[in-house]
Amino acid sequence: MEGYEKNISGRSSHIHQAEHNVKVWNRRNLEISGVKEVDSFDSEEFLLQTSMGYLVIRGENLQMKNLNLDDGQVAIKGRVYEMTYLDENHGEKAKGLFSKLFK
Repeated sequence: MEGYEKNISGRSSHIHQAEHNVKVWNRRNLEISGVKEVDSFDSEEFLLQTSMGYLVIRGENLQMKNLNLDDGQVAIKGRVYEMTYLDENHGEKAKGLFSKLFK
C-alpha cells in the first residue's frame, strides 16, 4: 500500500506527502523543496519530479547549486524564463527534453 503505513494497533494511517515549495530570487536563484528526483538537466532546462508532479524549469545558463534528494532540496542558479508543471489530465504538452524522452 503506497502512501500508507500500519500503526501499532494494526490500522492503516496515511503518510503525509512531502511539502513542495518554490522560492525565487530575482529570477536568478531558485530553491525547490519536495523534489523526489532530477530526471534531466542542462544549461537550458531542468526536469524535476516533485511531490506535486513534474516541474520543468527553462532558462539560460542554468546550473545546479545544491542537490540533496534525502531532504528533497534542489537549488538552481541562472536566468529563469519559465516554470511549468506538467499535468497529464489537462493535456499539457512537454517541450525540449521531456518530449524527447516520452515520445
